[in-house]
Amino acid sequence: MIKISTRSLPKLESIKTTTIALTASKSISNRALIISALCKGDSQLINLAEARDTRLLTRLLPDPSSTIDTMDAGTTMRFLTAYFALTNQLKVLTGTPRMQERPIGILVDSLMEIGAEIKYLANHGYPPLETIGFTTQKNSQIKIPGDISSQYISAILMMAPTLPQGLQVIMTGRIMSKPYISMTLGIMSRFGARYSWEENIIDIPSQTYQATTFEVEADWSAASYWYSIMALSKTGEITLLGLEKQSLQGDRQIADIMKLLGVDTKFHEDGITLSKGFLASEQLTYDFSDCPDLGQTVMATCAALGVTCLATGLESLRIKETDRIAALQNELGKIGATLEEDAGTWKLIPAQELNSATPITFSTYEDHRMAMALAPLALRLPVIIEEPEVVQKSYPGFWSDLASAGLQSGHL
Repeated sequence: MIKISTRSLPKLESIKTTTIALTASKSISNRALIISALCKGDSQLINLAEARDTRLLTRLLPDPSSTIDTMDAGTTMRFLTAYFALTNQLKVLTGTPRMQERPIGILVDSLMEIGAEIKYLANHGYPPLETIGFTTQKNSQIKIPGDISSQYISAILMMAPTLPQGLQVIMTGRIMSKPYISMTLGIMSRFGARYSWEENIIDIPSQTYQATTFEVEADWSAASYWYSIMALSKTGEITLLGLEKQSLQGDRQIADIMKLLGVDTKFHEDGITLSKGFLASEQLTYDFSDCPDLGQTVMATCAALGVTCLATGLESLRIKETDRIAALQNELGKIGATLEEDAGTWKLIPAQELNSATPITFSTYEDHRMAMALAPLALRLPVIIEEPEVVQKSYPGFWSDLASAGLQSGHL
């Protein structure tokens, strides 16, 4: 039997007042790396994320190998598929068994419509795949569903300026994760790219990216776990350095969501300070279409606070590192909460009372966000987190940062 690693977090009613130099944004870093690779001249990228996915992309972009292993990094797989396909590079792209279960067909179809030649090596619509070539642009306009992963759209948008005819992208239906698309275009513009976005149509002319100096801001996704900690702590104050009020990141919405769950945010020149506020209501209704990655954190927080949550816009969680909906149902069920779906709305019915002296062991499903969303529950009961090393994917310093606030491993 394989022994599973664990991290034990004894119950801690209140955190220590602390200041955290928050990790840089993985989402911004990975987009900047792709665009920088497409520039003429050398760009200077400052404060790149320490996340494993970012280090992986940094290594794979110039890798001369014929086979590229993206491991479990969805962004890396999707961005590199577009990058290698439309820069006419012969590559085999593969990943973990879970990566080979995550669909990529919509992106591949769009790339082939533009003119790339791509072949699936196992199951149609899924990695592994081979980028074979790109010599002639066949179409300067494509249609792509707006309700799929924004990473597909971002992958294509970043390549669009390099195409001989440029590209018009028409997003059909409801547009999900819109801030991530805005983020991509905003970073592209920092490297000199021009575009127009009217309604559901993005026009990008053929042009040359300009090398520049680009500094990556701190990660609002990482900040979300600290908001959860503040919401569940009886007292305390947390300062998070490096966050920007006018951020490119859609997960900036966590400040608005957590205001309703009793966390006040004070913006200052260096970042933000979180403090205790007042719970607005025992029910939260929120559309996560623009920020689905916040879903796990908010659901876990509501479950522990005794707040019923009615959520929409969580469809994409089914195809992440794990089926995050199923994972939440399993793990929050361990504390007496239930999560049910009805016609695109998810209803979380919270735990009635959290007073267990017996540690609750949470599985993480090889998903970094499961580990970090569940760890704050140690403010209400002792917890054991399985496979705690999964946080390396996006926030390598998570556990040491938690220890600085008093949430550190101990004997249960």
